[in-house]
Amino acid sequence: MVLTAAVAAVTIALLNLIGPDWSRFAPASCTATKCFCEMPRTGALLLQPANSISSFGYVFVGLLMILMARSREWISGFPLLAASVLGLAAVIVGIGSVLLHATLTLRGQFFDVLGMYLIGGFFLVSALAKWRHIPDRRAMIYYALLCVVLVAILYALPEVRRWLFAVVLLAAIILELVFARPRRSQVRTGYYVAGLIANIVAFTIWNLDQNGQLCAPDSLLQGHAVWHLLGAAALWFAFLYYRSERVVG
Repeated sequence: MVLTAAVAAVTIALLNLIGPDWSRFAPASCTATKCFCEMPRTGALLLQPANSISSFGYVFVGLLMILMARSREWISGFPLLAASVLGLAAVIVGIGSVLLHATLTLRGQFFDVLGMYLIGGFFLVSALAKWRHIPDRRAMIYYALLCVVLVAILYALPEVRRWLFAVVLLAAIILELVFARPRRSQVRTGYYVAGLIANIVAFTIWNLDQNGQLCAPDSLLQGHAVWHLLGAAALWFAFLYYRSERVVG
């Protein structure tokens, strides 16, 4: 909790150095329609405070992953490096989400989607590596290359950002459940299922918020903020799933 508060303080301090006049920057593409339900507070440092603050839920679970991976009690078939990378990706997701909702700028949107690609790419490469017995260091190289490709597509074709993430995530889920999971020793699949359920509920709420069916623009209780917290919970369940794998031999 203390580390999360420290990251939040540094992030807000950096935003304060740049803002709060976010109109100086190119607006996020969602502003052409509506960037979710929460009404932007014109002139505020955090244009969407509820959606911004809730994003630190990702930072919290990401830092917790890293701390647990570095503890002496770590006993798992999930490599320490992979656990730390997943934790770092979760932290980047949170900070990227803050940058989007605090500024509603195109730059903020880029970093928001970047974090999503880091997570989706991790799940995909992790499943592929376990299925095909790819060594950890080589898998990290593949992960880095995949992220470079995804970021290049994001930069060149930002309009496909959500569809591309959906394709990567769906491919990762299929590879994991069909090919990788049987090769994970004593892994607890219930954690993975719990993460999927959390994501399904989160996406349902995201749609209701986006379409104005669950919407109170001036309230600090926002459906999109709930989506953030459920998404963070889903990442935590995924981490528990990977960590539950036992060392073979």
